[in-house]
Amino acid sequence: MLSRGTLEREDELPAHWNRVRDTLSVRPDEEAGLSATDGTSNVGSEFLDESVVSSMTDRYGFLSGPDNQVHSTKEAPDEEVEVRLVKTQIRREAKWLEMMNDWESHMLKDYKKVRERCRKGIPSSVRSAAWLKLSGAHFYLNQADKKHQFKRLYNQKTNSQNGQNWIDDIEKDLHRNFPTHELFGGTYEKIGQAGLFQVLKAYCVLHPAEGYCQAMAPIAALLLMNMPAEQAFWCMVMICDKYIPGYYSPGLEAIQLDGDILHGLLRRVSPAIYKHLKKQEIEPVLYMTEWFLCVYSRTLPWPTVMRVWDMFLCEGVKVLFRVGLVLIRAALPKSVRKNCPSMYETLDALKNLPPSITQEEVLVEEILRLNLKEDIMEREHRKQVKRRKAAKLAAATAKSNGS
Repeated sequence: MLSRGTLEREDELPAHWNRVRDTLSVRPDEEAGLSATDGTSNVGSEFLDESVVSSMTDRYGFLSGPDNQVHSTKEAPDEEVEVRLVKTQIRREAKWLEMMNDWESHMLKDYKKVRERCRKGIPSSVRSAAWLKLSGAHFYLNQADKKHQFKRLYNQKTNSQNGQNWIDDIEKDLHRNFPTHELFGGTYEKIGQAGLFQVLKAYCVLHPAEGYCQAMAPIAALLLMNMPAEQAFWCMVMICDKYIPGYYSPGLEAIQLDGDILHGLLRRVSPAIYKHLKKQEIEPVLYMTEWFLCVYSRTLPWPTVMRVWDMFLCEGVKVLFRVGLVLIRAALPKSVRKNCPSMYETLDALKNLPPSITQEEVLVEEILRLNLKEDIMEREHRKQVKRRKAAKLAAATAKSNGS
């Protein structure tokens, strides 16, 4: 992760939280699995804008219909199975509630248990509260000097031209984010879009050097689907500042670095696929940019997105690499590579992922089975940072000699 420099705020989190969050990063040398069953409904359809859109929503708030099949991929269980799942869910909810009542102790003394439960999937009834604690956003929400900061930020006037450009771009993007979700294109469209505007504007005002990036909107929208606007804002601040710093900065240098790290790791876990991509001169930014910038929220079925986020907020950016490696291996087996004579076919295969690998239980199992230790990820990061620094130095030297 790139250093945030002047963007780093002076109000630091408690020391014990920072020690816990050290587990988030694969970059220590820089500056500073059970899930709920999806129940869906296929009734109540109506015509809207010449397309059939259901007046019913799935358990995540998405409108059922032809444009939303990706969010509802499981068949409804029979009655006996459903009763057993409900009982399991109630037991897991109770465990999470007990754990959150003594959160700091669990994070410090039994982090592996917290991680195990996140990998199983956080019950939807406690997910928002768990995300706030996992990310550290609850510290800011409980600070007296932060009590009205969110409101002040989104109400603050932007007098600069850059500020007005942010406002214009945010307003253009409001209707583009998850239009098949009831919060942004359904019954509560005005409420959802107003909250999305507030969160995005507040973040841009807080980080004027970073400004607005279109990929921020899906992150903010996802958070708003799970929590109120103020909580979503502070959770987004923590994600952008602590988990993926520099991702939305001009030049997207952090994404380019992580793309190089991803390819370096791919070389270790799938040498044949790595050689295929290198032979066709496919740079990682050509296919992984949206994956990482949007934390897979625009890539995977929604139940799977929730599972990935449960792990991401617990374990950090290393989860993004693990997911990416699993998706690449599933998309480009030998049988597929044979039918990819050029980069166009290869990129198409990476864009159109096999439905089987995107299912939550399958993907999570493959992520956990991936033979990739953290020290290897850390070593690859150091290698790529060193390589990029050397390339910059060489370019600067050549430019100096040329002048």
